[in-house]
Amino acid sequence: MKQARSFLSEVRPLIERDRPQLVFDLSQLRRIDSAGIEALLFCMKEAARRDGDLKLAAPSAEAQVVLELTRTGRLFEIYASPAEAVRSFSGYLPNMVRQFHRRAAPEGVKEKKAS
Repeated sequence: MKQARSFLSEVRPLIERDRPQLVFDLSQLRRIDSAGIEALLFCMKEAARRDGDLKLAAPSAEAQVVLELTRTGRLFEIYASPAEAVRSFSGYLPNMVRQFHRRAAPEGVKEKKAS
């Protein structure tokens, strides 16, 4: 519960923006309980209230089991990597994000231009 509150206080400024587009990388998450699940659901609800969205990326095996057991996994869009989750938002990416993806793309992979 204490960690969930701490987490929420850290992400609150991001959620309270207009149209937040958030990706939570769960790859390093080793334990999650009902308070953690509630925190994720709260973040998703608040993002949606502001015409935004929250997506999950790379859930650890432990996180994946809890999401499946609680059936909350079906409420989120879950991607294999944070980069895939970021690309899923829309064809429009701010210049800063587009520049990041160019640097992070593997060699030989060209960025798809928005039409």
